[in-house]
Amino acid sequence: MKPIFKIKRFNELSLTELYELLQLRSEVFVVEQNCVYQDIDGKDMKALHLIGEYDGKIVAYARLFSAGYYFDNASIGRVVIDEKYRDRKWGHDLIKEALEGIKIHFNATAVTISAQLYLKKFYEAHGFKQEGEGYLEDGIPHIKMNIL
Repeated sequence: MKPIFKIKRFNELSLTELYELLQLRSEVFVVEQNCVYQDIDGKDMKALHLIGEYDGKIVAYARLFSAGYYFDNASIGRVVIDEKYRDRKWGHDLIKEALEGIKIHFNATAVTISAQLYLKKFYEAHGFKQEGEGYLEDGIPHIKMNIL
């Protein structure tokens, strides 16, 4: 089985969903990656929230933004899979759902991301191409990638 995906606006999230998605982001981006940064950045209210639930728990998540908000193109951010489920390759399902969500909700196919460098091949498998040189974001090597 795979997660059941749904997309919600910020004001449509239940308190439990909000708590679980923030907990998952903190577990991965702050604790696992040992990166002290401001995860709650004021952008959640402007994003669409792609949630993947499995067995009643949020195990996959990403934020979707319309063109012009984060980058010139639509964008995907805070892409995360619960560590306990990464062996199931659900990250690929998450990205496919994110690209489809951007197409449906924003009528866009051009997408830009700020990807952690070690995930370059993963994103290339979904059609993304690196643009420019790498850079540090919150002390972690990143690259800008696009689907145009």
